[in-house]
Amino acid sequence: MESGSSESSADFSLPTKYKEKILTNLDKGSSMALIFHRMILMESSGTLVKEASYTRLCSTKNILTVNGQFPGPTIYAKKGETIMLTFITGEKKISPFTGRHGVNMPRYPWTDGPEYITQCPIQPGSKFSQKIILSSEEGTLWWHAHSDWTRATVHGAIIVYPKNGTKYPFPKPNAEIPIILGQWWKSDVNAVRDEALATGADPNASDSLLINGQPGTFKLTVDHGKTYLLRIINAALHEALFFSIAKHKMTVVGTDGSYTKPLTRDYITIYPGQTYDVLLEANQHPDHYYMAAKTYSIAPAARNFFDNTTTTAIVQYRGYYTPSSPLSLPYLPTYNDTNASVQVMAGLRSLADAEHPCNVPLSPSTKLIYTVGMNSYLCPNNSCAGPNGTRFSASINNISFQFPTIDILQAYYYNISGVYGDKFPSVPELVFDFTTDIIPLEYQTPKKEQK
Repeated sequence: MESGSSESSADFSLPTKYKEKILTNLDKGSSMALIFHRMILMESSGTLVKEASYTRLCSTKNILTVNGQFPGPTIYAKKGETIMLTFITGEKKISPFTGRHGVNMPRYPWTDGPEYITQCPIQPGSKFSQKIILSSEEGTLWWHAHSDWTRATVHGAIIVYPKNGTKYPFPKPNAEIPIILGQWWKSDVNAVRDEALATGADPNASDSLLINGQPGTFKLTVDHGKTYLLRIINAALHEALFFSIAKHKMTVVGTDGSYTKPLTRDYITIYPGQTYDVLLEANQHPDHYYMAAKTYSIAPAARNFFDNTTTTAIVQYRGYYTPSSPLSLPYLPTYNDTNASVQVMAGLRSLADAEHPCNVPLSPSTKLIYTVGMNSYLCPNNSCAGPNGTRFSASINNISFQFPTIDILQAYYYNISGVYGDKFPSVPELVFDFTTDIIPLEYQTPKKEQK
């Protein structure tokens, strides 16, 4: 039996009104509350929560939660509204808690991002308020923790409805359901991260993929003939995922807080941090049908570089009937099918109508070329756990970030020179075939700089 605390089930029902949300994070005896409210409505309702004990895969551990929920609570708003978040720290210093993934923050990005670079940690016993203006976003976004790997369990949906006086650019669905895809480690997630950093190896693969916090027990009840808007979020830390529903097609109508022209597919590929708005028509014979997700990866499956499991949930039609047994899995491409992985993204087009314009600048004044790569550093006596005894690293334009001995923000405020640079190259300083399978060793090792 898979269980959590007494508050383990996230509330996915649509709200009848918007309320202030008080979200509290207890980090091993300390607390930090996040207060969400709309600027125009100040009703308050909230609970104090703490680390919760959850059981998955017959193994129990404490995880960091918000309001005792995993996944965390959903934030509801309308386009054009402003959300205010107030952070309240407890006895222990905690870095900024959440990021609003996909929310534009024009001219005020310094209140969102990694600790010590974009913003200092919130001091014990203090408060910090953040303003989030939903100016252009409409659709599905999400929030998540920003510190270490805590976002593995600290995350939830942000649903932005059309502003007053407007409507969806498609027939209004009968109901809306967040579908949050994630990962589960039996071990403590930050211990997994620390081990990878210490050894230079790829992090251990998760033990299971999840759908709405469950490895296989979530059920979505539907009525025959109705249409449902699935707000699908990939909250997995690492994995791109194939997702499909047996004998049902899905019509993509939005992604990452923007609407798209309708695109109907048997499956979708959703990358970490990405969201899709998908219409599901309950038009099949009343029965139980699997929805399923599995990893897309070009790494060898036998080397345990990724979670090679398939997570399932059940779409069950309401009514009186005997469900089929056994249920058949939906079609999902082979784990390393790259052509299949890009079919959905390649078919997406902006809606770009009068109500949802897409004004893309056609004559940019500056062109930037960034190459993002995975690299390896040599270790003494090949002592690291990466390929051939090396240490994994990441780079942009063949530059890997070197952590300074002084915080970047501290150096900025006190005008300490030599801690960071502000002249990051707009094009790669070293040009070679970035896509070839065989790269000379001197190109595999990036420079370490603080830019």
